[in-house]
Amino acid sequence: MISPLTELLILHLPFLFNFTIGLILAESSFWLSQLFGRLHPMMVHFPIALVLAAVVMELFTLGNFRHSFRSGIRFLVIIGTISALFAALMGWFLAENEGITGSTLDLHRIVGVVSAGISVLLLVLLRKSELNPSASSIKTYRFFLFLTGIGVGLAGHFGASLTHGEDYLTEVLPKNSDEQAPESLTVDIATFASTLSPDQEILLVTNVRSILAHNCYKCHSGSKIEGKLRLDEKEFVFAGGENGPVIIPGNPGRSELIRRISLSKNHKEVMPEKGKLLSKEEIQLLTFWVEKGAPWPDGVAQQSIYRVAALAPRKPNLPSAKPGLENPIDRWVDQYFQENKLNWGEQIDDRTFLRRAYLDLIGLLPSPEELAAYQSNTDANKREIQILKLLDRKDDFAQHWLTFWNDALRNDYTGTGYITRGRFAITDWLYTSIRDNKSYDQFVKELLNPNEKSKGFIEGIRWRGTVNASQRTEMQAAQNVGQVILGLNLKCASCHDSFISDWKLEEAYAFANIFADSTLEVSRCEQPTGKLAKTKILWEELGDIDSLATKAEKLRQLADQLVQPANGRMYRTVVNRIWKQMMGRGIVEPVDEMDNAPWSQDLLDWLAVDFVENGYDLKRLIYQIASSRIYQRQSIAVESPEKLMAEDFKFQGVIRRRLTAEQFSDAVAEISAPLFDSVEVKFRPYQLIPEAKDNRGFARASLVANNDFLKALGRPNREIVSTSRDSQASLLQALELSNGEKLNKALVKGGEKWAETFPDPLALTENLYAKALLRKPSPKELEVAKKVLGSRPEPTAVQDFLWAVFLLPEFQMIY
Repeated sequence: MISPLTELLILHLPFLFNFTIGLILAESSFWLSQLFGRLHPMMVHFPIALVLAAVVMELFTLGNFRHSFRSGIRFLVIIGTISALFAALMGWFLAENEGITGSTLDLHRIVGVVSAGISVLLLVLLRKSELNPSASSIKTYRFFLFLTGIGVGLAGHFGASLTHGEDYLTEVLPKNSDEQAPESLTVDIATFASTLSPDQEILLVTNVRSILAHNCYKCHSGSKIEGKLRLDEKEFVFAGGENGPVIIPGNPGRSELIRRISLSKNHKEVMPEKGKLLSKEEIQLLTFWVEKGAPWPDGVAQQSIYRVAALAPRKPNLPSAKPGLENPIDRWVDQYFQENKLNWGEQIDDRTFLRRAYLDLIGLLPSPEELAAYQSNTDANKREIQILKLLDRKDDFAQHWLTFWNDALRNDYTGTGYITRGRFAITDWLYTSIRDNKSYDQFVKELLNPNEKSKGFIEGIRWRGTVNASQRTEMQAAQNVGQVILGLNLKCASCHDSFISDWKLEEAYAFANIFADSTLEVSRCEQPTGKLAKTKILWEELGDIDSLATKAEKLRQLADQLVQPANGRMYRTVVNRIWKQMMGRGIVEPVDEMDNAPWSQDLLDWLAVDFVENGYDLKRLIYQIASSRIYQRQSIAVESPEKLMAEDFKFQGVIRRRLTAEQFSDAVAEISAPLFDSVEVKFRPYQLIPEAKDNRGFARASLVANNDFLKALGRPNREIVSTSRDSQASLLQALELSNGEKLNKALVKGGEKWAETFPDPLALTENLYAKALLRKPSPKELEVAKKVLGSRPEPTAVQDFLWAVFLLPEFQMIY
């Protein structure tokens, strides 16, 4: 039971809050509201600390709601809610009185106010759960407690971005150190003539914009506008801020910008106020620019502070072949190894190669009989022959690669939108496209200029209720096409000018307009601007889109122009995705950020052009990779995923990785018993293609609806594009494999089957190892198995034995 004081506070909290607001608003003096506003940074830390402490304490009560911590949690929630409401109020005064605007502030304000509102609801739910501690009321209360904790944490993050800049956390990372700054930040002023030529003006202002971008944008750009001053675009730079112009062309001595950046570090008016001051050379360059009249020729683009990959295709000259290195991939890898003083690893044996190839190409384990037949083959080219055989198993290939494309094209069988007919499955079209090895250019054309069966990708998800502008289906289409087909992130630019690239809000809307029935109105951070979007491809050199055409005609034009060979980016993107799927790490990482530097630009460029020149053939690309010497080398163990993303990453070969949720499920089903019943199977290929019917006796996991088991092992919900899965083991996965109902049922059936088939423990052990691990058990393993199974294996003992084998790293990993 809650105390009378607690109940009184909960019941009267809205009144107390409204009374406080009225009291403050009744005071008309500006200084008082400004004072309350400036208390916001102090007050805001209370709800963050208190609510997060309550969340941590609540974790200790999961098994016992009446835990001794309950009174402490109640106290923290009450005080945290009160302080959250007052922090939100003071934050409102701060924003109104200090002249700060921008998208980051908007996010901070929205998340903060919503979190404060949820915290009030949390108090009501806490009271209800303590008066009537039913399972549903406790779950609801805990859900909103964790939600509030996330909310106050996010609000705090956006608040830190406001006070310290967008890159407050990332600027200390090695990759963002001063040594990595663009070389063109400063130029030799002595090289400029007394009268600047047009080329010198362009060079000068380009460097000026780079200095502003690196030092000023965190407080004076579209994301955050302090003192009503923006320095990210020409018109704003010369308009100045709340106190007038900050630049007087020709007179640096009267220019406020030059004065502020020239002050000493401890001066209260120095700029930048936080972080590193401008260097002597940067100040000299800005002063020189103002002295020369602050030239800013029309059409001068900002010097990008980001790496921007080339659009056009490029086919470098292939290195000469060497004995054993005839495959073009191996020639490029050998060149890379020589440049980086790396050695080729040892070639894997037949057993390891066959298992790797089966799992990578068709997602299944080879049988002991298939291994024996392969090992007895004396053909020198038997690996290439085996790869071709696997690629020719059309339905096995399609059912395995269906998972890859379902993730990327966010196609699934159940989920948001299907019930309300606001989402369309593309499974029939996708399956036949993979099975028939449809050329990739045609594949993309049919996604972008779709028929009834392939329209689901660009139609997006029509969410129920009101959604923000960046979730409207046209913008979803732009984001998804950008991410999957072109390897770029438009999500930031769908709300405001991007913080992570040069893409602008207007460019994202111009691209989204291609997918619209009528002209879109541009919204910046959910606020309509009154501007109508243009209609353009992201790279104008690929061609124009007729803005007056129908949606169908615009999509046809888009499809034709994006798939042309001149769009080298599109083909680098797909080549990079297939490479990662086979090798465990992309040539470029992350695979959705194709402007990042590849570990081998030549290999990436060559593969992309070769892919185009040979008919956009995905199976040929997969064969090319699988038949390479580097694919058949020993795998590389990586300590953590961060190592794969490190800037100093050195490619050495195939990355050792864990079986996917679907691969693991199919392997368990093949060895023990099926994990999924007929109700869970949502796609039956033989209804589409009669000869596609599977004769293994179990449904491939790629064909079933998502469930808790598959989610725990890493399958995404596919309501958004997912182009990478985490190969690391997780706590949730460990719990599911240890106590999950679905695996347990399969183990029970498998234990009964194996115990009945093999009453002799030795025969059972040898056959299980042959089927699961493609090898004989060692003497030590036989000894352990005999102890577990006894003289005559019982189903329960076999069940435990199966489980132990399935948890072996040798079973769970692709070596």
